Amino acid sequence: MKLFPFGHATHPQWQMAAGLVLAQLRAQIALHNYSANATLGLLYITDAYVPDAQDILDHLGAELPEITDWAGTVGVGIASSNVEYFEEPAMAVMLCELPSHQYRVFSGVAPLGTGDGMGFEPYTALVHADGTTPDVAELITEMAGRTATGYLFGGLSSSRGDTVQFAVGGNGNIKGQGAAGGVFRGGLSGVAFGEDVALVSRVTQGCQPVAPQRVITACEEHVITGLDGEPALDVLLRDLNISLDEPQAAMARLRATLVGLTEEGSDAVGRTGNFGADVIVRHIIGLDPARKGVAVAQRVSPGMRMAFCQRDVQAARADLVRICAEIREEMEPEELPLTTAAAALGMGEAQAAPSHGRIAGAIYVSCAGRGGPHFGGPSAEMQIVRHALGDVPLVGFFAGGEIARQHLYGYTGVLTVFRSPLG
Repeated sequence: MKLFPFGHATHPQWQMAAGLVLAQLRAQIALHNYSANATLGLLYITDAYVPDAQDILDHLGAELPEITDWAGTVGVGIASSNVEYFEEPAMAVMLCELPSHQYRVFSGVAPLGTGDGMGFEPYTALVHADGTTPDVAELITEMAGRTATGYLFGGLSSSRGDTVQFAVGGNGNIKGQGAAGGVFRGGLSGVAFGEDVALVSRVTQGCQPVAPQRVITACEEHVITGLDGEPALDVLLRDLNISLDEPQAAMARLRATLVGLTEEGSDAVGRTGNFGADVIVRHIIGLDPARKGVAVAQRVSPGMRMAFCQRDVQAARADLVRICAEIREEMEPEELPLTTAAAALGMGEAQAAPSHGRIAGAIYVSCAGRGGPHFGGPSAEMQIVRHALGDVPLVGFFAGGEIARQHLYGYTGVLTVFRSPLG
């Protein structure tokens, strides 16, 4: 598997941006180490281009007739190798060469099925979802159940206006596509991958625990009333070292505090003192002094584990480097031991050796609240990824919620790479 051609550009006129992207794609296709036989295109646009979404897709499809399938969505920001585009009209495209019988584009008019008689069983799936869709979290869980591994990756479309998704199965493999234009609003869409499409995916958390792990011992819907057998509000005040007698100071601390939740039997805080991939971070949405409860933006149940946490820039940077090092270790275990990678990645501006030999392309979905300033400046998050993972083809977007496995996350990044076979 060769490198996936990719391109990205910003311009007030989408036609100019598309021209710049197409020039990059064609220049790479002409190189021997980039794929010239891709059939699947991934397209991400910022919300400034939403009114022109259908025209953009039609134009790219006409200019790249060999690309029979398209998937993608909109974000308040989009990402490509070493750069983030926020508050500006931009697009990013990656062309993936995968066995045609090992992936399927799905959408509202062409839902993902199993046992379709075509020898295809979904193992994993890239999912783009509209966050305003009723019961979207349940739909994500149901979608995970349609795959053999239960592993999804992707995110919720994000926009300051309308959201759109791109989903075209133009090679005749998808029943139901019909005359649909390929631009959708609402629901879920994406690409399901078969067993032979090798993927490596990791989740990075953007929050750091500020108190010990607790067990929810009493609750009602979204209100936690008991933690470790004590009134939840009392535990919160003690863990944060605040008092309601000083409301201004207390409210300032509470606004910066969230909760990390996991299901019963899973640990919220790992042995390293950091959150693991099973943790779902949610806002504190209110206090209930009468019941001594803490209301959170997630339905909870007795037995769940939780820890109060805060968004922490240094922890987010370190954890992002960690998942990149883990991916490199899994891709190149003999060439780059994890301990060596971790040491090298901590050396300021030092850039890791490119991973061209094993990574064909990558998709990064990050929380819209993590990009830019949260990591220290414009494009800082993507620069960390590039320095840590290597100079590999990459596209992605900044989401209103991130999807990994069957979970819907917040304040996280989901990095997924397509793995080239050895040799």
